Amino acid sequence: MTHQRWAAERVAQAAEAIAREAARHTAGVTPRLQRVLQAFQAERVGVQHFASVSGYGHGDQGREVLDRVFARVLQAEAAAVRLQFVSGTHAIASALYGVLRPGDRLLALSGRPYDTLEEVIGIRGSGQGSLAEFGITYDELDLLPDGGIDWDGIADALAVPTRMVLIQRSCGYSWRPSLSVAQIGELVERVKAIQPDCVVFVDNCYGELVQQQEPTAVGADLIAGSLIKNLGGTIAPTGGYVAGRAELVEQACCRLTAPGIGSEGGTSFDLNRLLFQGLFLAPQMVAEALISAELVARTFQDLGFGVNPEPGRERSDVIQAVRFGAPELLKTVCRAFQAASPIGSYLDPVPAPMPGYASELVMAGGTFIDGSTSEFSADGPLREPFVLYAQGGTHHAHARIALERALVALAEADLVETR
Repeated sequence: MTHQRWAAERVAQAAEAIAREAARHTAGVTPRLQRVLQAFQAERVGVQHFASVSGYGHGDQGREVLDRVFARVLQAEAAAVRLQFVSGTHAIASALYGVLRPGDRLLALSGRPYDTLEEVIGIRGSGQGSLAEFGITYDELDLLPDGGIDWDGIADALAVPTRMVLIQRSCGYSWRPSLSVAQIGELVERVKAIQPDCVVFVDNCYGELVQQQEPTAVGADLIAGSLIKNLGGTIAPTGGYVAGRAELVEQACCRLTAPGIGSEGGTSFDLNRLLFQGLFLAPQMVAEALISAELVARTFQDLGFGVNPEPGRERSDVIQAVRFGAPELLKTVCRAFQAASPIGSYLDPVPAPMPGYASELVMAGGTFIDGSTSEFSADGPLREPFVLYAQGGTHHAHARIALERALVALAEADLVETR
């Protein structure tokens, strides 16, 4: 049997095995799209809202309507959707700097945050104006050995006054389960029972529209994320959002722009149509990403690799982790995924430093929007245990093609058993 035929049969078997999960994710599009449509209709979105003003961006009606639409979809009191947020990390940092003040305490309840937040907080690096350099204390509640939340340790962790707790919904670059909205809701209840005035802030990246509710629907005070992930529907060119209690959203905007300007500034560069349309497409794109994740999980699990989450398990984000245990496996799969990409298929992804990350990364990201993880892509830090993090997918057929290429590459390199 040729390597090509073996790979095609393997992926076909995986696709058949996840048929029930694929149908479930497809069925989830309708209620989420209904929520999006209701938001559009309630705010009377029209073609006039696609335009924007220039300069300062004062009185940008399209931007203001877009904010209200996003707030409804995210089940929040207010939202700010801005192209000036260069990434999800930037949106999160703006929220942290906007709400926290010198002398405040920030507590992470879901273990060590994502790599790009380490320098923001001051865990790594110095001299760039981290939270630590502004006198903000940081502590974290370690995860349990199985990657779960240390529920019994929450009370002790909150025994001292805490201005904000940070919850990371997604696994990030950690081998742990992502947090469901229900779990986030329980965390909110625990925190508020101990310190009612403590702000609960959720890093919502990769999780939007995956479940029926968002963290703001179960008591989170503030959430933030990127538009080149789920909510951009694969066509938003850049940007991010913050959503939650109105006064907290405004404080985050005052860090993005300046105190006194806040959410009133920032032109949309006549790109509002892409943001509205991306949000409309988002429920379908998220479902395709979830099906792609199921397919990745089943394919590599059948080959004997550890996967997180396992096929058919509850999902709270679009990330699929595969533990390869060896750098050559990780690099080979990323090269194959890159070769199956629509953009830059001729490039060879080699490990390299990335701003904000502690380790070199190998990235397969041949996407139309640079860095978009709502399109099918994969990456991983070049460190033990050499885990691949796959995400996105405008159509699960693309993931299937990429997987076939990856299996052929692994077989040709004698990195997997084909018998």
